Amino acid sequence: MTGDSVQTRQAHTTDAAAVNELLEQLGYAQDGTVTTATRIQTWGDDPSSAVFVADADGNLLGLVAVHICPFFQLAGSSGRIMALVVSDHARGQGIGGELVAAAESFAASQGCVRMEVTSADRRQDAHAFYRRRGYLDQTGTSSRFLRDLNQLSGIAR
Repeated sequence: MTGDSVQTRQAHTTDAAAVNELLEQLGYAQDGTVTTATRIQTWGDDPSSAVFVADADGNLLGLVAVHICPFFQLAGSSGRIMALVVSDHARGQGIGGELVAAAESFAASQGCVRMEVTSADRRQDAHAFYRRRGYLDQTGTSSRFLRDLNQLSGIAR
């Protein structure tokens, strides 16, 4: 349990520097606080998206970003955790569980019938975390394919 001093709340643009530090711990170098503040604002303005942070009296200990995507082939929508990170010094205190619960609550309030998350193969601790929360490992039953779109000129579509 995170205790009374940690509050889960929606991210604010003023959180940009702390959000950058958290994302860098996850392995994603950031372009600066202005870019991150803009991203936080964009997500906050989008009713299909939310970013929640774990705030311990002004010290951000973690964040989760969640996005809602309607199914086409099925009824309903899916909530997708786009990013989840807990500060290195705050892991194992229940903060990740609180953040995932906030993401799940947001998704359920938007009519989602399923949650999903991807996690790099090297993040075995994260895999165990998701399994403990009831997420089913889909390794071997589905694949993920990526293509960068910034190099499309001259490529047949």
